[in-house]
Amino acid sequence: MSGPIATLRDDPDLGPVVERVGPVTIEAHADPFRRLVVSIVRQQLSMASARSIREQLFEAVEPTPDAILGTDPAALADAGLSTAKVEALRAVARAHEDHDWPAAFADQSDREVTDALTAIHGIGPWTAKMYLIFALGREDVFPVEDLGVRRAMERLFDDPTRAEMRSIAERWAPYRSYAARYLWALED
Repeated sequence: MSGPIATLRDDPDLGPVVERVGPVTIEAHADPFRRLVVSIVRQQLSMASARSIREQLFEAVEPTPDAILGTDPAALADAGLSTAKVEALRAVARAHEDHDWPAAFADQSDREVTDALTAIHGIGPWTAKMYLIFALGREDVFPVEDLGVRRAMERLFDDPTRAEMRSIAERWAPYRSYAARYLWALED
């Protein structure tokens, strides 16, 4: 069986992007909690704004559940986080401690992980999918909620709807996370 790069290289629309970009990887992050913090910070922000806030936040507090919970919420807000993001970070930190995340996710489906994450106020499907891809290294997640993915799909496929994007992405299974990486590269 061929791997993700060879499979996607054979796609008539995505193949040229694969050829131009070269190999990409999907791997579990060494620090899944830190990666989730970064995804929460990035919600609905430009990359430049998110980078600035992330740097300020990581200067103010170590990105661990204990440190987030032990830090005054006002100090988190002073780093540039909205009240909603401060609350989401604290709720995620409690969930990591209470439910032994990410170890508890090892045997769970993408849907189960998404359901657990989105049960937390302030965590939506986009953040859950970023966690699946970039923290847990799941290979078959298609983040149609992501603006960069949608813009790249619009360029490649003549302005499809989100439903049509999901349908098109079915042909990239079981490597839709890799396809998303290529779509982001196309948009960059």
